[in-house]
Amino acid sequence: MSFVYNIINGLSKLTASYKQPYPDIHMLDFRIVNSFIIGNVQMRKYDWVIVDAGIDSSGRMIVRTGEKLFGTIGVPKAVILTHGHFDHIGGIEKILSRWNVPVYAHPDEIPYLTGEKRYPEPKPDSDGLVAKLSPYFPERFIENIVPLPPDGYVPFMPEWRWIHTPGHTAGHIALYRESDGVLFAGDTFTTLKQESLFSVITKKEQISGPPAYLTPDWEKSRESIQTLRDLNPKYALPSHGKPLEGISLLKHLDLLLINLRETAAADQYEEQPRA
Repeated sequence: MSFVYNIINGLSKLTASYKQPYPDIHMLDFRIVNSFIIGNVQMRKYDWVIVDAGIDSSGRMIVRTGEKLFGTIGVPKAVILTHGHFDHIGGIEKILSRWNVPVYAHPDEIPYLTGEKRYPEPKPDSDGLVAKLSPYFPERFIENIVPLPPDGYVPFMPEWRWIHTPGHTAGHIALYRESDGVLFAGDTFTTLKQESLFSVITKKEQISGPPAYLTPDWEKSRESIQTLRDLNPKYALPSHGKPLEGISLLKHLDLLLINLRETAAADQYEEQPRA
């Protein structure tokens, strides 16, 4: 593990915090990334799941929070992964060493999670210090991944459905609950500029696309953001940044889509041969 990643891991551990934006949604903010526990303690519903596993130091807090909420005998039903980058699966080893539970991901993501395929190399030429550090981020692999059902059904989360949102990775997904418009966006979009270490540390609100240094297909990313915008979500929980809700959420998404279209058009112009 690199010295750079040790610093990020330590910062995450020192600044981690807990929030409960909804009665059944428990948000673990690890500064660099968010993880979630889904389960309603007040309703005495003890079927609960973990959505994403953070980085290496996140696993211990996820386990500790789960046991605090649901008791030491309250075993999670599953881990659901939005995708397989290091900052979403780093804590999985700690989780699985405590609980022998299935880990679900989109079928297109599974080869990358197992190491059969490799993600594209990070792009350190993107703006921001985090982007410059991206080549030092570790790879993580998991065995025995279970593919999500093909119909959008999320195991052990009957009120939710998964939505394929490729671009950041081939098998990236978001999770949506239509009854109240709650959206887990994963990295489809963020509410801070993930490339900037200052933005990551301060959590300064700045809606953005997925982290640029790890996003190979911007056209698919834009289409995925449009897919989520078309749902008219009421409350969005991104993997990076603070939750965003209501009219502000929709206006921010509209502006983001305009900016991404302009960026794509500029890139296409730059690629045209000069006369």
